Amino acid sequence: MSSDTTRVRFAPSPTGYLHIGGARTALYNFLYARHTGGQMLLRIEDTDRKRYRPDAQEQLMDNLRWLEISWDEGPDVGGLFAPYIQSERADWHRECGQKLVSIGQAYHCFCKVERLQELQRSRKSYDGRCRELAPSATRQRAESGEEHVIRFRSPKDDSTTVHDLIRGEITVRNVQLDDFVLMKSDGFPVYHLAAMADDHAMGITHVIRGEEWLPSLPKHALIMRALGWREPIWCHLSVLKKPGAKGKMSKRDSQQRSKTEGHSIFIHELRALGYIPEAVVNWMALMGWSMDDRREDFTISELQQVFTLQRLNPSPATVDFSKLDYFQGKRMRQLSAAEIAAGIKPHLMSAGLQPDDATLLKIAPLIQERIGTFEEAPQWAGFFFRQDVSPDPADLVAKKLSPAESLEALLQVQKTLATLHTFEREPVEQALRTLAEGLELKLGQLLTPVRVAISGQRISPPLFETLEILGRQVALQRMENAARLLKDL
Repeated sequence: MSSDTTRVRFAPSPTGYLHIGGARTALYNFLYARHTGGQMLLRIEDTDRKRYRPDAQEQLMDNLRWLEISWDEGPDVGGLFAPYIQSERADWHRECGQKLVSIGQAYHCFCKVERLQELQRSRKSYDGRCRELAPSATRQRAESGEEHVIRFRSPKDDSTTVHDLIRGEITVRNVQLDDFVLMKSDGFPVYHLAAMADDHAMGITHVIRGEEWLPSLPKHALIMRALGWREPIWCHLSVLKKPGAKGKMSKRDSQQRSKTEGHSIFIHELRALGYIPEAVVNWMALMGWSMDDRREDFTISELQQVFTLQRLNPSPATVDFSKLDYFQGKRMRQLSAAEIAAGIKPHLMSAGLQPDDATLLKIAPLIQERIGTFEEAPQWAGFFFRQDVSPDPADLVAKKLSPAESLEALLQVQKTLATLHTFEREPVEQALRTLAEGLELKLGQLLTPVRVAISGQRISPPLFETLEILGRQVALQRMENAARLLKDL
């Protein structure tokens, strides 16, 4: 492997669902790897055993694949640096922890949990009580089985400076750094050691990750420097904030929005809502990155060609759901009838309907301009596949007409449609326009009771095409049912 080869990693914890913050991080790593001809690794960091969820890993990978984000090495595809699940690399992490102890950059700490909890209650960081114990004595105590952790020996003088690619020099006074834990008493590493050890072992050249890791940056740089390892290029992305607010976007915000506005920050929920992956990718890509001040519409292939880290912006990026809907709308209009049909089919089936492919292909062009996501298909096109519809009788009454007048109009339509030689759109349309003129009604007045009768709703796809798809028998039967409702009014 060339030393110039870009190697990046997306290293999620399998503790929950993939949200747009994590997905954006994965996307940027993927785009940079593809743009530079490098490799992207997927590494599962499962050291947080208390929050670990067995099903989270497969869900995460499935949602990344849906977004068309692929990786060159990982748990499912293997690679030269396997295993790619962090808990399976514990021997290597322990080796790194012991090396830090042997060179004096870490030490064994035997403080009891109760003492540490008391320090925490007093809002004090660890006071270094075991820092100056004789190494030979602590080694003996550790080897005898006395419970302990391994702590990093943080410098106490001067400061630590780390360079971030898009944020510049970041300096922290060393007095602010406590002697943080590297290895827990159960022999498992904490994230700080495990991630840095694996980044080094796997040849990671660029660490592109969320802004929430900035407070940990000095610790990670110090671990690398203490072991004499070459630091990767650090790049911390912008924070995502709520629309019209100063605070960060949270999972709670997403849950509230998904109930009221049909949006979510979770990728699996955006999938369920019927969003197109290309639209979601385009939307996420522009949350902290731009090519210029003009262009904003990209395919994932185009993003791979133009994406650079230098164009990242560290300023907070707003999660603008209206922008997602904009990209979604553009992508929906670009799909073929077959793609629309394939997209709406599972949502119709989830609504308890049994759509056939031939009818779906006919319906697709009628609703393509009207639906925002595939999830909306049942409300627009569900009536095509129902045995019967149940219109609100009041909706059958046309504007400025009485129930009796609307009934008469509907009966005249029934009579006209029953005698047509063909039930194709053009002759149906011509016959009903002629009928409206003969009855001295506006076309909308004549068609209102017809539309509601056959669809069960006031708003539906174009009526003449809808009549042709439903067919004469179904259309007349539904109008007959509607006529009975109008008589009761």
